[in-house]
Amino acid sequence: MARTGRLRSWWRALRYLAAEGIAGMVSMALLVVGLVLVVFLLFGPGWLLAPRAVGLLRWWAGLARRRAGWFSGEVLSERYLPIPADPTFEDLRRLATAASTRRDAAWVAVHALIAPAAGLFALALPAAAVNSLLIPAYWQSMPADEPVTNIYPVTSWWGAAAMPLFGVAYGALSLWLTPLMARGMCGLAARLLAPTRESRLVERVSALTASRAAALDAHAAELRRIERDLHDGAQNRLVGVVMMLGIAERSLRTNPEQALPQLLRAQDAAADALAGLRTIVHDIYPPILDELGLEGAVSALAGRSPVPCVLDVGGLRRAPAAVESAAYFVVAEGLTNVVKHGGAGGVTVRLHTTDRDSGEVLRIAITDDGHGGAVERAGGGLSGIRRRAEAFEGTIELASPEGGPTSLTVELPCGA
Repeated sequence: MARTGRLRSWWRALRYLAAEGIAGMVSMALLVVGLVLVVFLLFGPGWLLAPRAVGLLRWWAGLARRRAGWFSGEVLSERYLPIPADPTFEDLRRLATAASTRRDAAWVAVHALIAPAAGLFALALPAAAVNSLLIPAYWQSMPADEPVTNIYPVTSWWGAAAMPLFGVAYGALSLWLTPLMARGMCGLAARLLAPTRESRLVERVSALTASRAAALDAHAAELRRIERDLHDGAQNRLVGVVMMLGIAERSLRTNPEQALPQLLRAQDAAADALAGLRTIVHDIYPPILDELGLEGAVSALAGRSPVPCVLDVGGLRRAPAAVESAAYFVVAEGLTNVVKHGGAGGVTVRLHTTDRDSGEVLRIAITDDGHGGAVERAGGGLSGIRRRAEAFEGTIELASPEGGPTSLTVELPCGA
């Protein structure tokens, strides 16, 4: 059993090193491309490629984390600042110089230099062992002027007879050295790719700074929306009520018979203005959230949706009021976008709470079967959803190929 377990461990290590050797060749190509991109960054145009370059670097480092996790059985954590959809120059500078970007770039450089050699050496040892064992069977078939050469040229049966001993030595060396190299390669990946305590603190401060700015932007946008709704809606209606009451007052003095209909119209206008005020108050914080919670509130949204909506709230737990309010508006805006732009015949909304190392996360997924092609535009509904998510250090992912389906995923941290 112990011997079988050791062989399985060796085979696992050999597969890991072989994969790392192939990946190291890709890292070498990425290193060359990265050096060229750095030159372009110095002259300006390269900044336009920074988001895609950083996204590619994060994806490649993520694959290395998964390979190392597969070999070690431990998950390597990762934490990145979100890549803005419409980044400013300051966003690009922060993205290119972030500690996570420098860490991933250092790993690519080291990986490109070490992994191909380690993978080649790990494969060469068992190949040399098999070749040494087979030399006695084929050394005579080689030309006299080109004998088999292993440790020494094999030109006689005495020389060939010693080759299996070297084969056993190669095999023993491979059984001992291959797992050792694999553990070293995995440890190197963990050391370079797993964020250090200092980098986590720096990225945490950067994330808090970005989320504070996003919260201020979202707050300012919300204030502008409330001011616009009050000005264009309730204020105009109240002005109409005042005018109607003024006309009714003059009618009472000159023609009392016409005053009653005018007062009734003023009463109807006042009722409309009151309804508008209630709608504005509801949009600030829906009372239904206090009455029924997030599950009941989104159930009401799904029930009112003109597009048939399937709601899945399995595994949903209560969250802070601010998070539930943001989630409610994310679902409301998402369903509004589906109705206005999706051309969908059906939509599915899923909400559930997952546990992460940093705490609970409320995950919202809205998927429709429409024509796709959705893009985020400044001032649009998706832009508003992004502002709400970033205000809570959340994330948003949109997948909307032409022809559909469209999938919007939003994750809102609920706190530790």
